Amino acid sequence: MTATTTAPSAAPGHPRPTVRPPSSRLRAWATRAPLLPALIFMIVVTQLPFVATLVISFFDWNALYPDARSFAGFGNYGDVLSDPDMRRSVWTTILLTVAVVLVSLVLGLALALLLDRRFKGRGLVRTLLIAPFLVVPVAAALLWKHVLCNPEYGLLNGLLHYVGGPQPDWISNTPLLAIEASLVWQWTPFMMLILLAGLQSRDQQQMEAARVDGASDWQIFVHLTLPHLRRYLELGALLGSIYIVQNFDAVFTITSGGLGTANLPYTVYQTFYQAHENGLASAAGVLVVIGSIVIATFALRVVSSLFREEVGRA
Repeated sequence: MTATTTAPSAAPGHPRPTVRPPSSRLRAWATRAPLLPALIFMIVVTQLPFVATLVISFFDWNALYPDARSFAGFGNYGDVLSDPDMRRSVWTTILLTVAVVLVSLVLGLALALLLDRRFKGRGLVRTLLIAPFLVVPVAAALLWKHVLCNPEYGLLNGLLHYVGGPQPDWISNTPLLAIEASLVWQWTPFMMLILLAGLQSRDQQQMEAARVDGASDWQIFVHLTLPHLRRYLELGALLGSIYIVQNFDAVFTITSGGLGTANLPYTVYQTFYQAHENGLASAAGVLVVIGSIVIATFALRVVSSLFREEVGRA
């Protein structure tokens, strides 16, 4: 014989107690609670230092004379925008960013088109091409400074000596070009990955239909592939610009900011650590952050539009 248990029934005259579901506000807090430690950490690490930098930027503050600190208002920002060295560093930053981004995009597109084809050893080639992006930025700059561009034992001059060519001092003669080559070598794989993802998301039926209609490979590339890759090209350009505008490692390692290669981040470093002008350096740093936020805003819009296109295609 098996015993069965039944839930006790409510006594006559007493209604059964009801369990109320948690409110929507409580469910929202329960969902967001695991994210609070990460949010607090991000605020402490990023936002509080930025607020401190913003406050310092309004003071005339030299670390060598702490007692002479005084409120300067927007005077530091006026000095940053009117200083010839600072304007020159801004122009160097723009030139460096535009050159690296454009060359990296062109080379990345060429490599992405190569890897989009099927051939033996494609996985190995893809891994080797991605490797430069995984190298630590300082190590990559040291590699270009000593292993490739050194005038006495560098690989470039070694190859030129083998064919009887000249032995130029690459860094002294073309300092900005040496920095650009280092950054292009490191950022081309990043552009390649983004554009390869764009190539693999093409509508293959549309491509086959174009071939059946007699379109050549060049016509398919110009009229179908490039319009499809427009968003991916914009995304690569914007993300690359965000990081290259803030690049410090290559400039510091290869030329130490000399020979007219000091970009804006390196000038901020010189102002803060060498001239000890805390207020002026903070104002320049705030301007760099504002410029990066403007570029990042456009990048986020491009990313959101890509997601909307993918959702609409699905």
